[in-house]
Order: sequence, then structure tokens, then C-alpha cells
Amino acid sequence: VQLVESGGGLVQPGGSLRLSCAGSGFSFSMYGMSWYRQAPGKEREWVGRIGSSGSSTYYADSVKGRFTISRDNAKNIIDLQMNSLKPEETAQYYCKTRVRVDYWGQGTQVTVSS
Repeated sequence: VQLVESGGGLVQPGGSLRLSCAGSGFSFSMYGMSWYRQAPGKEREWVGRIGSSGSSTYYADSVKGRFTISRDNAKNIIDLQMNSLKPEETAQYYCKTRVRVDYWGQGTQVTVSS
């Protein structure tokens, strides 16, 4: 199982960014996928989850209404669209799936700063 995140970068407060996570080595369309983030000096925080078909999504209260998770099972990719970003959302963002055990990507850095 391999997960590779991309799309991180520097964005101004109030701006938008779209992250992607490409999965390989497993039957991608059969598994739910989650996004997490970890800010410096803080614990890793759950951001949201998408079900295997993409029809069900769940979000942390802190991002509800601003972040959207989607997936393309034909391409083995999930996306995290982040709008109205705040400086405190500066963090390393990770995708995760559970195929008997948890698998994590290496993360992609998102910096929200003017």
C-alpha cells in the first residue's frame, strides 16, 4: 500500500488550496480514505473522511462548510478542496487508509500566511 499526497504550498489567509492523495498497491475503490493534519507542536488531527464509493463524507466541525473531500476511483485519487483557509490551519496534511492496518502518506505541507 502506498499513499502519496501532493498539492501543498503557501496560500494567503482566506485563500484556497486543493490537495490530492494517490493510492496504489490495494483495491482503492473498496476502502474509505481519511485526511488528517498536524501542526507544529500539536497532535495529529482528523480532518475528514470519504467512503469507498464517494457517496458519504464526514468532516471535523472546524472545517465543515469550507473543506470538501472527493474521490475518483478510476484514477485512484482523493482530493481535499480547502477554502477560506486560516493561518492556524498551517500544518502537514496526510491521507490515510486502513487495509487491515493503517497506512499513511508522507504528508504535504500547507502554509497559510500573508
